[in-house]
Amino acid sequence: MATPRLKEKYLKDVVPVLKDKFQYQSIMQVPKIQKICINKGIGAAVADKKLIDVGVEELTTISGQKAVATRSKKDISNFKLRNNQAIGAKVTLRGERMYEFLDRLVTIALPRVRDFKGVSDKGFDGRGNYTLGVKEQIIFPEISIDKVQKINGMDITFVTTATTDEESYELLKALGMPFVTKN
Repeated sequence: MATPRLKEKYLKDVVPVLKDKFQYQSIMQVPKIQKICINKGIGAAVADKKLIDVGVEELTTISGQKAVATRSKKDISNFKLRNNQAIGAKVTLRGERMYEFLDRLVTIALPRVRDFKGVSDKGFDGRGNYTLGVKEQIIFPEISIDKVQKINGMDITFVTTATTDEESYELLKALGMPFVTKN
């Protein structure tokens, strides 16, 4: 299998630029993406158990890797929620699949968002990780609009080895993440 396009870009273009910008002594200090976690909460699954299977299948289709159902940790009577009840789906991508997914997200899916002006730069957590919320799963071309029963959003978290938000921002920007430009 060929090396993903973004992985080659990272090794050839991004590493030297970040090394110079942040004055790293070694290329091993240059931040990289460790994993991408995609999480989808399906609150309506409390009433309809089939929605979990649909959510898991959609995440599996989008990511190219088998997704798993997430389960509640405790009882919450106001939400009619029982302990260990399936309430969402998640998948964690690493390595080649991670770069392939990031490439598809940046080049195909995000530009399909209606009135897209870029992603917010406010999703950093202070430790170099970035979380992005997607309101509709139909922005991914793998999802057939005809088969969608309910529009669901998802959270996509980029876990990096960067120690600061600035380093993480520069890493993701260099990899093609379309952040909102400040005027």
